[in-house]
Amino acid sequence: MSLFKRLLNPKKHSEDKARALEKGEHGKYYPEDKLPIDEKFTYNFKKNGGKFLYCENDAEISEAFDNILAENDWYEKDTFCINPLLTSKFDGYNLNFIKKTSAAFFLSTCESLVANNGSILLSSNQMKEKKLDELPTNIIIYATTSQFVENISEGLRQIKNAGGKFIPTNITTIQDFETNKEKDFMTYGSSTKNLYLLLLEDL
Repeated sequence: MSLFKRLLNPKKHSEDKARALEKGEHGKYYPEDKLPIDEKFTYNFKKNGGKFLYCENDAEISEAFDNILAENDWYEKDTFCINPLLTSKFDGYNLNFIKKTSAAFFLSTCESLVANNGSILLSSNQMKEKKLDELPTNIIIYATTSQFVENISEGLRQIKNAGGKFIPTNITTIQDFETNKEKDFMTYGSSTKNLYLLLLEDL
């Protein structure tokens, strides 16, 4: 199954695998089936309440971004963005890019996409020294398929290797994307975000 189809319908792909095992289509000593990293991330990300938009090229990224703005009436709104590459990439949508968190939404890249819990790993490279609860409730993350990591430890290792002597601070993850989800003691103190992921295929 292609990456595109798996990403769009990971649940069906997983169910197909489960049915195959139940029917004994694999041998007795067949090794335990392991989900591909992209499929695992997508499943967990959606389970967390994230909104996922897979794009094969820049034209699809632009179309998806435009649809998000239209859906939320974010045209001509203040947009918190500190990344000059993103302000250039998404110029032309009548957005007012500011460096204040009192904005309609936060537009950013990320460090990595963590598969085992469906979270987004951020650092001071994206949010300076702002705390998660200081960021706007609405977030659009632009990322690529090469940013998948299995777990947070792998993501932190990549940050350290890329940073050299200048390792970014304020490293955190966003994992709770469902604003109407009932809280329990495990999520106490977390900051819920309405998050869209624009994922570009670059592999």
